[in-house]
Amino acid sequence: MGTRTVLLVALVAGVLGVVAGLAVNGPGPLLRTELGQRAVQQAMDAVGPPPPEGLAVARRGEPIPHISLPGLDGTPHTLPEDFDGRPLLVNFWASWCGPCIEEMPELDRYAAAQGADGVQVVGIALDDADAVADFLQRIPVRYPILLDVPGPRDSGVQLGNPRGVLPYTALVSADGRLLKQRIGPFVHGELDDWARIQTSD
Repeated sequence: MGTRTVLLVALVAGVLGVVAGLAVNGPGPLLRTELGQRAVQQAMDAVGPPPPEGLAVARRGEPIPHISLPGLDGTPHTLPEDFDGRPLLVNFWASWCGPCIEEMPELDRYAAAQGADGVQVVGIALDDADAVADFLQRIPVRYPILLDVPGPRDSGVQLGNPRGVLPYTALVSADGRLLKQRIGPFVHGELDDWARIQTSD
């Protein structure tokens, strides 16, 4: 077994360990730092097959691809055009994802505090439409929810989450560039600093 193969196996094991740790324990202190998040992103990019050929995938500092998805009522919305002129925080979640559900009150609080000129929060559910509608009847939020089908070409992959880890959040500038990515849930009060730092850069 060559050195390259050994390194690749170690890298795969490390990423799987991080994903398992997130699922069982939530993000640890390292994953709450920008350095930790960048390390996980680089590891995920290096492991497994590349995104499908021809799929536009955003890179930090570059414009995000045009993504058109339906809302719960079937009305299509396009990112980033429909939210032009405001920074955009895109949160990927599913109704079966425990950490996603735990962070939704924090996302809702943050969205409500932004007013007409602040960061626009948008949730994208990688889930069944009926399950999402039922969930939101029980636990409503004050920000728009769009729907997508999970898979190798979904909008989460296009915004830099090739392995489909949930929850996943991407921060997009007012002019449509990918600024920052986050794997794992936010805890109360954490989102304000995370978004403020990047939107002021």
